[in-house]
Amino acid sequence: MRDARFISRDLSGGPEARRPHARERDKAHLPDEILNAVEPGLATTGGPLILASSPHARRGVLWDVFKRHYGPDGDPLTLVAHGPSTLFNPSLPQRLVDRALEKDRARATAEYLAEFRTDLETYIDIAVVEGCVGGHREMLAAAGTYYSAFCDPASGSGQDSFTCAVAHKKSDGETIIDAVREVRPFFSPSAVIGDLAILLKSYRIWQINGDHFAGEFPRELFRKHGICYEVCKWPKSDLYRDLLPLLNSGRIVLPRNDRLVAQIVCLERRVTRAGKDSIDHAPNGHDDVANCVAGVAAVLHSSSYYNIAALAS
Repeated sequence: MRDARFISRDLSGGPEARRPHARERDKAHLPDEILNAVEPGLATTGGPLILASSPHARRGVLWDVFKRHYGPDGDPLTLVAHGPSTLFNPSLPQRLVDRALEKDRARATAEYLAEFRTDLETYIDIAVVEGCVGGHREMLAAAGTYYSAFCDPASGSGQDSFTCAVAHKKSDGETIIDAVREVRPFFSPSAVIGDLAILLKSYRIWQINGDHFAGEFPRELFRKHGICYEVCKWPKSDLYRDLLPLLNSGRIVLPRNDRLVAQIVCLERRVTRAGKDSIDHAPNGHDDVANCVAGVAAVLHSSSYYNIAALAS
């Protein structure tokens, strides 16, 4: 063995592949970038490439290798070792595995039994999302245009960002995301809302929609600036469900925002224990920017939007 390269990063497209990275857009296909960087060196040394990871969804580098080479029909030069944690680590107590399976069988089956999850699907391909990105980062308000806004509040002391999106709808039904603002922790919610109030008023917006976070605190702070905060009546999963046809049809124009693209691409569609589809970020992931964009798109396409727009015009 002249040159062995051991890669322990999650190559299954799982939560590890979604941790912060220098370039947010690369986060959506980070495992491919790792292999592209390593393989040229192996071409000259001839050393083996060793991948080690717990399986996650049925996508990504690990799944591709497993699907092509596991079993007697695979490439004889590619060895795929597949087994539960207790096989590779006999000292692991079985009671710990049993407890994890009882708590969350789908996740523990992947982590301890090394089975790829069948309850997860990719939300959307990155090429589709990038095809919806326009040439702007932020648009100025235009006369005679009615704008809507949606925000995803945060306390400023945790890991979540405080985000806000402003958008309008053209006469042909196309949705334009004019502006996306994100403030990462740590911050003062009062100061952030004060800055956002200036942004909203520049677009002649006096009412903003948002989620249920922290009860009354965003409503009271926005009210101090003369802006009405309305709690969104749709769950987040429904917002992403309704955003999908807009993306697939190209009827939404996104700003040039790498974090927005990465967060949309990293969303996962899964089946809950009740048999219902759920769309959300992966464990340890974030979707604050994607959530406010999906929210403002839903507001623009709701039946109440037409009544508000008619009153404003």
